[in-house]
Amino acid sequence: MHSTPFTHRNLLQALVVLLLWLGVAAGSAQAQGVELRLLSLQRQDGELTLDFEASMSLPRTVEDALEHGVPVYFVAQATLYRNRWYWRDERVARVTRSWRVAYQPLTSNWRVGFGGFNQNFATLDEALAVVSRSARWKVSDLSQLDADSHYYLEFSYRLDSSQLPSPMQIGLGAQADWVLGVERTLKIE
Repeated sequence: MHSTPFTHRNLLQALVVLLLWLGVAAGSAQAQGVELRLLSLQRQDGELTLDFEASMSLPRTVEDALEHGVPVYFVAQATLYRNRWYWRDERVARVTRSWRVAYQPLTSNWRVGFGGFNQNFATLDEALAVVSRSARWKVSDLSQLDADSHYYLEFSYRLDSSQLPSPMQIGLGAQADWVLGVERTLKIE
């Protein structure tokens, strides 16, 4: 049996193939994630409000679950902190919004639930457009903010797999398809 010597050229070729493969894998993982298109804070009418808009493409496994009637939840959370030099930063306010997306097979509609309100849509894309944005979302009253202090906001938007039916949660930790989300931090000027 003839064996080829392991040369630097072979090693370089293997490294190039590995890097190309990693680049393709990273690109496909990024395409299944969430991109934050807009995240801004405004001071208006005595309130600190937040606007956000996210763009996402769901992995095929999540779409399959939705098409089989499994409801999926998306959660946005904003936490306002005041910087402190002597201790942990103080949490001033925390607000959370949760949306439920479900397919209704009898009517062939997609239903979005927010609080006690429900709305029907003809396509999944229309339903996702509603759950991935919010305008004038009140974070706190401006009276809670001290003019001499520095504040920042931590924002997260994610698919909440903890609200899936219990049998589906088994083994989800190892499945990257169910880990969708984005986090950002904004300084408040």
